Amino acid sequence: MKASEQTIQQIERFTRKIAQKLPMNDEITLFTDIHVHVSQDSGEMMAFDDDEQEITRCVVEQWIDNKEENFYDSVAVLLRKEFHRMHELVDNLGITKPYSFVLENDDNENVAELYLADDETIIIGGDLMEGLDKDLDDFFIHLMEE
Repeated sequence: MKASEQTIQQIERFTRKIAQKLPMNDEITLFTDIHVHVSQDSGEMMAFDDDEQEITRCVVEQWIDNKEENFYDSVAVLLRKEFHRMHELVDNLGITKPYSFVLENDDNENVAELYLADDETIIIGGDLMEGLDKDLDDFFIHLMEE
């Protein structure tokens, strides 16, 4: 799925709303994850804290009634890319580090780890790790042959 300019703007606005509601200040919020729920039917994207309290929501029109089989994989890649692009904002929320953004489906099932905000750890996911298992297997087979 190729994201439209409008979709990218909606994701950016969504991320900025999260940052507005969780500003850096003297009182750091204590939770570990920001749960991003995305609905393939309604196109809604919602952010929740660990206590299932809504932080913000928006509708991504491009995602309404999307029937793609790999919808959540495509959304995960797009959100990772946008969170990484906005890392200065995403890394400085008023939340105790480490915290992460987690993608969840309509049934509140964890679909993907999107972004980890931590001063010492970086998560590499999605297409950056694609084919790693095969490369490692090939490398191991080559070592065993020697």
